[in-house]
Amino acid sequence: MKEMLVNGSRLAYRDEGTGKPLLLIHAFPLDHTVWEHQFEVFSRARRVLLPDLPGFGRSEPRADVVTMERFADDLAAMLASLEIDEPVTVGGISMGGYIAFAFRRKYPQLTGALLLCDTRAKADTPANAALRLKAAEQFLGEGMAAAAEEMPSKFLSPKTLAERPDVVESIRSVIRRTSPAGAAAANRGMARRPDMEEELPRIDVPTLVIVGEDDRISPPEEMALIASRIPGARFETIPEAGHLSPLENPAAFNATTAGFLA
Repeated sequence: MKEMLVNGSRLAYRDEGTGKPLLLIHAFPLDHTVWEHQFEVFSRARRVLLPDLPGFGRSEPRADVVTMERFADDLAAMLASLEIDEPVTVGGISMGGYIAFAFRRKYPQLTGALLLCDTRAKADTPANAALRLKAAEQFLGEGMAAAAEEMPSKFLSPKTLAERPDVVESIRSVIRRTSPAGAAAANRGMARRPDMEEELPRIDVPTLVIVGEDDRISPPEEMALIASRIPGARFETIPEAGHLSPLENPAAFNATTAGFLA
């Protein structure tokens, strides 16, 4: 991985390929490797950027609270440092989708298309926000071991859990390595994120909304509603996948996404 200073902290990222830029933003509390199967394929025809968000992977944690807008600022600064001033395709999964929404709203001139994966447009309810704040304190007090054991069962489809122990263990390994301070800051930021539902009809770039058929966190019905409110958006479901569709069924995900990117 490469590194740069972004807004005063060290940001790690991968950058390969040539052509139109594709920026892929990872889920919470994971890192860039959730996109590893897309990086290998799409960097043959595009310039693909995979950052570790601040506080995740090899990037430094920075603050007690990091909002989705602050993450978007970091990504815009990364693009500026790389001298990318043309519109990019911005893809985000789960928390990465929240950041993609914030990026499009704040940096429309840099957003050429959107790939929204297994995410939500709604803000947290007060109850869910309280759970995020409680989890942030647990990360700081107890570390990430409990989250590493619990989260795969929420993220993954029954088929992945039963037949792909390699995927389960890879997710647990990434979560164990995640900085508790970084996870806590992002959780606090997610608890504060604004509702984006009113923004959906204002999205005026090509958009693909994609979801795993077994996603229980951002279920297909909710993702289909997001797509229906974005003018001209495509909606696709990935079979045999849960909340991490690009990692669980990369062949189907890549085939669907390649058509959109083309």
